[in-house]
Parts: sequence; structure tokens; C-alpha cells
Amino acid sequence: MALSEVFQTTFFLTLLSLRTYQSEVLAEHLPLTPVSLNVSSNSAHQSLHLQWTVQNLLYHQELKMVFQIQISRIETSNVIWVGNYSTTVKWNQVLHWSWESELPLECATHFVRIKSAVDDARFHEPNFWSNWSSWEEVNVQDSLGQDILFVFPKDKLVEEGANVTICYVSRNIQNNVSCYWEGKQIYGEQLDPHVSVFHLSSVPFIRKTGADVYCEVSQGSVSKGIKGIVLFVSKVLEEPKDFSCETQDFKTLHCTWDPGVDTALGWSKQPSQSYTLFESFSGEKKLCTHKNWCNWQITQDSQETYNLTLIAENYLRKRSVNILFNLTHRVYPMNPFSVNFENVNATNAKMTWKVHSMKKDFTYLCQIELYGEGKMMQYNVSIKVNGEYFLSELEPATEYMAQVRCADASHFRKWSQWSGQNFTTLEAAPSEAPDVWRNVNSEPGSHIVTLFWKPLSKWHAKGKILFYNVVVENLDKLSRPELHSVPAPAKITKLTLDQRSYRIWVTASNSVGTSPASVIVISADPENQEVEEERIADTEGGFSLSWKPQPGDVVGYVVDWCDHPQYTLCDLQWKNVGPNATSTVISTDAFRPGVRYNFRIYGLSTKRIACLLEKKTGYSQELAPSDNPHVLVDKLTSHSFTLSWKYYSTESQPGFIQGYHVYLKSKARQCHPRFEKAILSDGSECCKYKIDNPEEKALIVDNLKPKSFYEFFVTPFTSAGEGPNATFTKVTTPDEHSSMLIYILLPMFFCFLLIMIVCYLKSQWIKETCYPDIPDPYKSSILSLIKFKEKPHLTIMNVSDCIPDAIEVVSKPEGTKIQFRKSLTETELTKPNYLYLLPTEKNYSGPGPFICFENLTYNQAASDSGSCGHVPVPLKLPPSQLGLMISPENVQKALEKNYMNSLGEISAGETSLNYVSQLALPMSGDKDSLPTNPVEPPHCSEYKRQMAVPLCLASPSPTENTSLSSITLLNPGEHYH
Repeated sequence: MALSEVFQTTFFLTLLSLRTYQSEVLAEHLPLTPVSLNVSSNSAHQSLHLQWTVQNLLYHQELKMVFQIQISRIETSNVIWVGNYSTTVKWNQVLHWSWESELPLECATHFVRIKSAVDDARFHEPNFWSNWSSWEEVNVQDSLGQDILFVFPKDKLVEEGANVTICYVSRNIQNNVSCYWEGKQIYGEQLDPHVSVFHLSSVPFIRKTGADVYCEVSQGSVSKGIKGIVLFVSKVLEEPKDFSCETQDFKTLHCTWDPGVDTALGWSKQPSQSYTLFESFSGEKKLCTHKNWCNWQITQDSQETYNLTLIAENYLRKRSVNILFNLTHRVYPMNPFSVNFENVNATNAKMTWKVHSMKKDFTYLCQIELYGEGKMMQYNVSIKVNGEYFLSELEPATEYMAQVRCADASHFRKWSQWSGQNFTTLEAAPSEAPDVWRNVNSEPGSHIVTLFWKPLSKWHAKGKILFYNVVVENLDKLSRPELHSVPAPAKITKLTLDQRSYRIWVTASNSVGTSPASVIVISADPENQEVEEERIADTEGGFSLSWKPQPGDVVGYVVDWCDHPQYTLCDLQWKNVGPNATSTVISTDAFRPGVRYNFRIYGLSTKRIACLLEKKTGYSQELAPSDNPHVLVDKLTSHSFTLSWKYYSTESQPGFIQGYHVYLKSKARQCHPRFEKAILSDGSECCKYKIDNPEEKALIVDNLKPKSFYEFFVTPFTSAGEGPNATFTKVTTPDEHSSMLIYILLPMFFCFLLIMIVCYLKSQWIKETCYPDIPDPYKSSILSLIKFKEKPHLTIMNVSDCIPDAIEVVSKPEGTKIQFRKSLTETELTKPNYLYLLPTEKNYSGPGPFICFENLTYNQAASDSGSCGHVPVPLKLPPSQLGLMISPENVQKALEKNYMNSLGEISAGETSLNYVSQLALPMSGDKDSLPTNPVEPPHCSEYKRQMAVPLCLASPSPTENTSLSSITLLNPGEHYH
């Protein structure tokens, strides 16, 4: 049996050797020529596809052969490409090969031929090429149609940066054709009378929908049509970056990469690139559905090493990247979960969390980060399944954020994502006393104390401060301390204290407890406010303050100031300095240029009594004055005037006022003594005088000329410059003589004004003295002396109640009518007819002559007559005439008639009333009888009362020579007047 097997094996080997020998002999002596060459074109890809077979190849024979291919364009002699194609050829096998043309196939006729040679290692002799096959012609133009113009290639797809050849085919050689690339004309070369070629080098990516190429055909100036194509330019496919794979559960590999630029084009010309995972050890392949990640399922066998290749591919190109790794070194743990905090108090907390289970004996390395109060603390711990960590030395009433992440402790690759949670520790009692300061304002009998304190820092407050306790203790009088509770977040309170010494405690309280107390003592003596103020300059780091060390026990110093001194609520600030310090620097962002800051330096004694030591003032940056003074011109003379601005405030300026500049202009353009020439900002010349004393707010400008025109302008200056520009004020000096006239007229004017004021104040006295009011008879006081029998309550005196002792008769010419209230101004008076002198008889022994006043207001007839006279009557009259004159009934009738007609007209020949003086009235007796003992008439100056008598009681009418007569009736034995 064994011998038979050996024989069979030997037979087959001999037969195989024989066949090989026959092949070699045939190959050496028989030409292996390509036959049945067929060439086809693909216009979409602008390529030629060749297929052929090899003649004289034995059955089941396989040879390695090389084929040389020649391609010509337009003519067979115009060879444009020669290349070799090597492959293994079998018996009766149809071979295929493609060639892509840069020039569109429609633009020219192509010719193809091929020859072959054996390229097998089994043949040691030199190979001989076979004969060329016949030329195969490819002409695509015959199938174009009858349009007058064609442009190629159609919808070609190329990569960015590629070179592209474009051509057009024109049916009429007389047509003029112009071609454009994205609106810009391009120029090419002519292949034949009908075809022109254009070469575009390094075409750029323009848009996903492609770039436009079009050609316009025209004859003369007439357009015959436009033909065009769309050239699709794709972004270059990039190799995937950052390709990495890892597992979180040893069941799935999660691979990620950066795909780079997307090569997709519009109109579905090219989709986005595709990605494929290929594992070389297992030979498995997976097409990825996402652009930047893909999951690979891990088999449950013992494979630990993986060789993964990521292939990126689009229509134009293919790119790949490869990684080789051990699975246990590619562990990326999942995030911890269920993070909690237990047993949280003011300073400690316990943190717990859980992790996902992995394979057996897997150990996690976990990292904890704790954030709070601007700090970060880090801790590491190794766990299997569940983790916990004790957090200590925490701050009370503080919110913390704790987070944890884990990694493979054996083969560390990367941390998982963070998992965290916030927690807040509990409150504790405040650990530090508030920083307290005070401001004391002394008033009569009391001190107004304003307490300030700074809020405790979160580190010292240990929680939310609810209120501040202020305890006031009287040190000079035994009394119960007063407690004032100030709710937070207030930082200030006011106390009104009498002029005794007080100790004040201030504490801060939260929900747990109270802080230590800050103590400050208010002395009964008022503060020393007479400290001289010193000017200081700001440096780049702030205000540098220094003071003299104080003898005795000083526990420290306090410097206070206002951040906003220009406001009512100035925001008082203070800084505590140690007892051994004699200087400090005050710096804050609140300081502003042009604002004056005042600093007070206090020393604190061991009894916590503050004593004012020094005052400083300065500017963080001095600025030029913000305004100019309002200047008044005073004492203007022909040779000088005075400028004053005494109400100008220097304290409110944005810098220390160092003085003033006085600018003066005149037509003479000559500077007066003490002035110097200066050039203004507008280029004009003037004279300038500098005042170096800021408290000197007046200037006498002298040596001026009379009747001259001057202009002046006053501006302050600081170390930063002068005040703002303003207009000049004009002033003209007066004439020399005009000033003397003013000195004369002004006193006269003031004297006249004084007289007018005195006359106005004494106007009532002048009126009463020069023109008193006319007395009203109805308001006469004589009514009170008459005793009425029948009508005791009558206030108006009747005619029957009055017994006249003198009658004045006024006669009027007949045939005239007289208006009772005729004005005196209608009659021209040639002499004062209301004043006349009554003469006396030679043998009259009574008083001498006297003056009588006649009231013209009531003596209407006398006023109209224009004259007043007295007619003497006999001493003794007939009884009948006397009775007529003195009869009470006649008097009463006349008076009543006159009274009733007082507002009407009086006929000529009638008598009217005349108002005359009355000497006296009888004190007793009957009013119907004459007095037996008449009273002697006193002087006119002693007349006290007046009465009205009817004129009808007078004697007969006067003669023609007399227009007015007055008759005085006297008792027998008396003289007449």
C-alpha cells in the first residue's frame, strides 16, 4: 500500500514538470499577442476603457505579463501617453484597463494600441515584445448633435488645487466665442478650427454647488447663445486626526476621531466622506454611521490586543489611520454617582459616592476636589465599589462644592468626568470683635456721637450677622447701662450723650452666639479742634501720612477720612495703625482727581480715649480751577478802579488756589507798573499781574487815563494751571470834572430824598395843621349839652332846640336861581372873603377887635356874591323888628325850610342858611325867651361851637351898593361887631 502511494506521487510530479516544460517551450517560441482589443469611452468620467485577450496561451497556463499601451490624439502620430500595465494572465482571460483623459474626450479623436511581453521569473532569457495591435479610434464628436456650441466636460468632479482642462466645440468656424470662469474671461489655445482648449491651474473651492464656466457665441455684435457647465470642486479629503479607542465596561470599544473638513457637495454630486473600521487580527470590518465616532463590539474571548484601522473615503480619494493597543490599557471609567454628604456640622462633613462595577479585582483611584472661600483642596483615595472621605477643618456657615472623579488605578489612562454636589456647613459664634470708630460733634450741653463699624468678614462672622448690640455705660455717674440693638446690615448709629464720660461696647450677633466686644470711650471734654491743618501731596501709591510719636502709653493710632467728601453722606473710612508706627499710606480706588480729602490722625490711650493729633488735607491729583470769581468794579475814578472778588470760595476748587492772574487790556497796549506783558491762548497781547496770596481778593488798578477804555479778566490758578477762559469785562474811566459834579449832586440827592421821607412820615400832621377837616354839624358835641324834654334820645339837633345869638343875613338878587352846592371854583375871588375884621365902637370898653372866620362851604350865597361886608345897625331896635328877629317860631320855620330845601334850588328873594360862629348857649332857662344876661362874646379864637341860622331872619334886603351884609344882634347895652 505504501509503495502504491509513492508511485502515484512520483507520477504526478513527473507530469507536472512535463507540463511546465511544455509551457516554457511554447512561451519561448510562440508570440503571446494581445487580440480582440476593444476601446469604449465614459464621458462622465472622461476615461477610455480597454479590454482584450492574449493569444496562444495554453489551457490552465498562468503567466506574468506586461502590456505597453500607446494613446494618440487627433492623429496616430501624435502620441500623448505611453504606459505599461503588469498583471498575471490566465488562459482565455479578458483583461481590462482604464485611462482617464485630462482633455475631454468630446474635444478630440483618440487612438489606442497595445503590445505585450512575458515578465515571468521562470524565464531566464530576455523577453521580446509582441507586435503592436492595430490602432483603435475613439471619436465622440459624431454623437454630439447639431447645436452650434458645446462646452466640456459636463459636471466634472475634481479636488481643490487640481488642474482642469476645458474645451468648447463650435460648429461654425465663423462664430466668435468668448469663455468665462466665474464671470472672469479666460483665454486658451485652438486645437483645430472647431475646438479650443482652456487650462485652469489649481482651481479653488468656491461653493458646494460648484463653479460656473460658460461660453458665449456671437457673430459681430449679435449674441447667438450661451452654453456652460458646472465644475464641482471638492475639498481635499483629510486623514482622520486624534483617532482613539477606549472602553468603560470591557464590553464595547468607543472610538473617536476628528474628521476634518467635510467634502460633501451639492446636487448630490458627492456625499460626505464615509468611515470604516477594520480589525486586522479578526478580519472584521464595520461601516460607521457617524462622522466622528463609532462603537466596536468586544468579543467575549480572551483577545486583549487590537489592531484597528480607520478608513476615510469619498469619490476622489481614500485615507486611513491605524492604532494598536492592549484593551486593559484603554479603560475610561464611567462617572461616579450618588454623591452625598453626611454628618455635616460647622467644621466637618463626610462625603460618600458610588462607582460602576468593572471586571473582577478592578481598583479605582478617585480624586476629590473641595472648593470654598476662593480656595481649592485636593484629596486622593483608592476604592473598589463604594467610596467615602472625611472632610475636616472646614469654615462655619460656608458653602462648599465637592466633586469626585475616578480612573484605573492599575493602568492609568484618563480620569472620568466629575460628579459633584454642594453643601453648607453650620454656623458658629463670631470669632472677632467688630472694627468700630466714632465721630463726635459737641453741642451745648451734649455730645452727638455717631458710631461706625465695619461688617465682619465671612471668615470672622461664622454665619449671618442678625444685629449689633451697642451698650452705653456712664463712667461719671452710677447708672444702669443702656442697650441699643441695631439690625444688620446697618453700619452706623447715632447717640445723644450729655457732657459726661461714657464707655461704649459694640458686639455682633448671629443665630449661634455673640462676638467679642469692641470698646471705645467718649471723654467728657470736647475734642481739640484747634489743630492746624497741613497740606500734603498724593504719590503714585496714595497719600503718605506721617505724624510725631506721642509720649505716654498709646495703644495705637487711627486715621480717618471720607471717600466722598463732596456728598452729605461722605462714607467715613478709617485705618488702624500700631502703636510703634508714625506713618502710613492711604490708598483706595475711591480717590478721584480734583477732590479734596481731609485726614484726621488720632491717638488711642490705654483707656480707649481718642485724642486728635494732626490734620492733613490734599488732592489725589490737582486740577485747574473749575470756575472764575465774580469780580466787582468799585471806586471807579478817572485814574483808577478797584477789582474785588471777596466772595470767591477757594475751598470748593479742584486744587489748592495758589493765587490769581489779573489780565488787563487797553488801547494804548502799554503795561502799567506791576503788570507784565502776556500772550493769551488766542494769540492776543495783554498785561498780566500775578497775585501770589490766595486770600488777597482785591486789586487797585491805578495810573489810568481819564475817559479811557479798559478790559480786565481775573482767573485763579493752581499747580495744574489757570481757570477756564472767559470773556473780558469792559470798564471806562470817567472824566476828571464829572467826578466833582457827582460829589455835589449826590449829597443834594440824598438831602432831597431825606426831606421826602420826613414829609411822608409827617403827612398826617401837615394835613391837620394846614388844612384840617371841616367839622360835621350833625356830629357836633353841642348835642350832648342840650337837654331834650320830649325826645331825650334824639341825636340830631332841631332848629327849635337852638337859640341863636347872632344872625348873618345874606341877600340875593331877585330873578336868579342859585344852585345850593355850587362850587367855589366857578366864581373868581379877588380877595379872601371868608376872613374879615369886626371893628369896635369908640366908647367900647370890651375886648379889642377880633377876627371872625366864615365857613364858605355853608355860606353858599356869600361865596356866589364874591364879597363879604358888615352893615352897622342901631344900638336899639324897634320892638317889632326885634321881635321878628328873635322870635323862636320864625327861627324854627326858617331853619326847617332851609333844611328841607338844602338839596334843591332857592328862588331869588328867598333867604338861605348861613353857617356862622356861635358865642354861647344859655345854660338854663326857656328856649323861647331871650336871655336877660347875655354872655359877652369872647375872642374868635375861643369859639367852641357853631350853628346854622336862617337868612330870612335878617333885616330888609340890602341896597344896590351892598351885595352882602352881615348883622350881628346883641343885647341892649352891648356893642355890635
